[in-house]
Amino acid sequence: MNRLPSWVRQHLAALRALLVLTVVTGIIYPLAATGVAQALFHDQANGSMVATGQGSTLIGQSFTDADGNPVRKYFQSRPSAAGDGYDPTSTAASNLGPEDVLDTPDRPSLLTQVCARSTAVGELEGVSGARPFCTPDGVGAVLKVFPGHAVSVNQACPATPFIPTYQGLTVQCAQPGQDYTAGRTVPIRGDAKAVVPADAVTASGSGLDPHVSVAYAELQAPRVAKERGLALDRVKALIDEHTTGRALGFMGEPAVNVLELNLALDRP
Repeated sequence: MNRLPSWVRQHLAALRALLVLTVVTGIIYPLAATGVAQALFHDQANGSMVATGQGSTLIGQSFTDADGNPVRKYFQSRPSAAGDGYDPTSTAASNLGPEDVLDTPDRPSLLTQVCARSTAVGELEGVSGARPFCTPDGVGAVLKVFPGHAVSVNQACPATPFIPTYQGLTVQCAQPGQDYTAGRTVPIRGDAKAVVPADAVTASGSGLDPHVSVAYAELQAPRVAKERGLALDRVKALIDEHTTGRALGFMGEPAVNVLELNLALDRP
């Protein structure tokens, strides 16, 4: 071996290191980690699938009919921006921020998405869907201000602008195809107080969140109780049973697993 050229010895040493590391990190370690996970965390290691095979407690899902309408007897999940919704192969957020307030021909702004969701949730739950920076018809309350007039840019004509005037200027509806980029962008907060919780109108960062806030679950409880002919106290007790506390006792907020809660409701 000592008679081999140094470059050959170096390549043989590298090959031995590659083989050893492949066995250790590619075979022994994965088998050991898998064995420990199966022994100590069997349910979680296998995807936390529910016994009925209706999904995983780790991944949210829709409780809607074939037309995408909420099934009224079920608690509804948080919105999702992952693919067509809760798609593990497309987990993602919308990447839209709080400054995304102007609708375009290609898509509604984040603000209008939030406003539309709040309006829809309000109608479903029988409460006010109004919230700050939203018009009564569920779009972003945003003006483009020019020297002689203002335009409610997210309300296409013939819609009636959400306010008639702004600082002495007449507010007009937006003419489709008109370019309003030169105007000054002014979101209007209004005096509405949000009843619909934030997690009912915004998607999570992963798009797969299986939980909703306790506030959103309690907002839905009267509807679910009525649709199922159950006492409201019974439905609220089930919410309590499927509420998880803060991580390590201090991180995050208590949350309700929607799939587990709906399955509990379906049990005889």
